[in-house]
Amino acid sequence: MVKGKPVSNLVALSAWLTGILVSLAVGFGMVDKVLVVRWMPEVVTVVAGWVVVVLTVISVILAIADRM
Repeated sequence: MVKGKPVSNLVALSAWLTGILVSLAVGFGMVDKVLVVRWMPEVVTVVAGWVVVVLTVISVILAIADRM
């Protein structure tokens, strides 16, 4: 973790985790066709959902690798 105030680090971690969970929820919702984008073909929504999921997983891996 970055040196600093423990409460500040905890808030930053919780915000980061929340962002990851929301991104995955939206991505998988689009993949499962639960979340749709009006006026956009279904296949485009599914592909966009997979892009969100893959980029989220990559960003988590890169963030963890950066901390090591």
